[in-house]
Amino acid sequence: KDFYNIFFKHYWILFFLFFLWLVHFANIHYHLNLYKLGVFPRTLDGLWGIAFAPLVHSSSDNNHLINNSVPFLILTWAMFYFYRPIAWRVLFFSWIITGLSVWFFGRSSFHIGISGVIYSQLFFLFFSGVFRRNIQLLSFSLLITFLYGSMVWGIFPETVKTGVSWEAHLSGAIIGFILS
Repeated sequence: KDFYNIFFKHYWILFFLFFLWLVHFANIHYHLNLYKLGVFPRTLDGLWGIAFAPLVHSSSDNNHLINNSVPFLILTWAMFYFYRPIAWRVLFFSWIITGLSVWFFGRSSFHIGISGVIYSQLFFLFFSGVFRRNIQLLSFSLLITFLYGSMVWGIFPETVKTGVSWEAHLSGAIIGFILS
C-alpha cells in the first residue's frame, strides 16, 4: 500500500503531461499557431493566456516541452506527496497568479509554457521545507537544490536565451516563495 501511495496515487499527473504532448503535436501537425493563446501583457486578448499559456509550448521543436515535462512531473508529484492538503490550491495559485503577473509586468510578446508554474513549484517546495524546519522536508529541499538549483539563473533576463520568458520564471519564483 505504501508503494502505491508513493508512486501511483497521483497518476493524473501523467495524464496531464500526456495532454500537454497531445496539444503540442496537434499544434505542430495542424499548424494551429496556439502561441496566440499565450499571455500577451496588458491586452484584453492576452488575458486568455493566464488560463491557456501553460498548455502551449513552442512548436519550433520539442525541446521546450521536454525541458518542462520532467521537472513538472517530479515537482508536482512531490508537492502532492508532501503537501497533499494544500497542493491543489498551490497549483491553482501558481498557475493563475504567475500568469496574471506576467500579464501586468511582462514585455510585449507572447509568453507560453508551463515553466512559470514549475518555478513556482520549485520555490514553494524549497522554501516550504526551510520555513517548516521539518527534517524530511529540509532533506527534500536539499535534493531540490541539487536537482534544479541551476534553474535559479532562469529568473535573470541576461542569462536566458532570446525568446525565453524570464518574466514567467521570475513571477513563478516570487509566487512560489510567497505561497510557501
